[in-house]
Amino acid sequence: MSTNVLRTADGWWVQRGDRAIPVDTKADTTAELIADRAAVREATQSADTGTPVTDLVALSPVTTPCRVVAQMVNYRSHARDSGFTGDIPPAFFRKASGSVSGPHESIVRPSHVKLLDYEIELGLVMGAPLPIGTVVDERDLPSYVAGLVVANDVSARDVQLTKTQFYESKSYPTFTPTGPYLSLLEPEDFAHLLDLRLKLSVNGELRQDRTLADMIVRPAQALTLLARFQTLDPGDLLLTGTPGGTALKAPPKPVEKIGALLPPAVKWKAFFRSQAKNPHYLHAGDVITATIATPDGRIDLGEQRTPVADADQHPR
Repeated sequence: MSTNVLRTADGWWVQRGDRAIPVDTKADTTAELIADRAAVREATQSADTGTPVTDLVALSPVTTPCRVVAQMVNYRSHARDSGFTGDIPPAFFRKASGSVSGPHESIVRPSHVKLLDYEIELGLVMGAPLPIGTVVDERDLPSYVAGLVVANDVSARDVQLTKTQFYESKSYPTFTPTGPYLSLLEPEDFAHLLDLRLKLSVNGELRQDRTLADMIVRPAQALTLLARFQTLDPGDLLLTGTPGGTALKAPPKPVEKIGALLPPAVKWKAFFRSQAKNPHYLHAGDVITATIATPDGRIDLGEQRTPVADADQHPR
């Protein structure tokens, strides 16, 4: 069974029911904690009754600096929403690790961003180095992946689309809420990955709801493809794509064809005018709830609950 680990300003904790047991470790970083699995196991077996989880303020269980790499268009439902047809070539992009924030911190919308979008994603936290040229089979996953986290790949769509710039549009501070738990997996848990269900709601309205069976490129293949050009180290984070249901969707084909005939300035003005009427983009005061779990609870990454705030109301 997986073990859920929580990080606070005071250190690391193992979740046991509604209580948290402190981990006796000198680990400061996620990589150091993963290397000290013995201390985690001792905490799970401790007679200590611990502290109510609700009394703790969770930080991101992925410490920074680290590499944050993400997969593009990796769920069939998201591909349909995005207007893709046929085969979709696997692609990756980087996010600044300064975008990583806690599971209950506010997502802060920069003043120039009008189209703020959400993307629930399963995060793989590396437990071993992934050198260039590594080939990862399904049976090899436990050798490279230590655990899983809930993540939200928050996106400034107006920046992303006008600049075709993923790095900037997804790297503002607080644009990668992560946690609450790092779910450390046992080798037998990996057989249940496709049962994981990703669910995201905004103000109680369900927006995204899919299992990993909807994935196009699954974790072992993704790591193999990534290792052609990118090394990863323990504690690094790979975001594995989002299912359909984001605010941004491709325009209908007739509208797309008409837009292709317009000058860029006119096209973008028309696009943003239409998108401004879309109620699914995020606004100050919205609350996003995200969960990832198997139906039987064997793997349960906890609930991420993040409010949205405007930058002028939330100085950092």
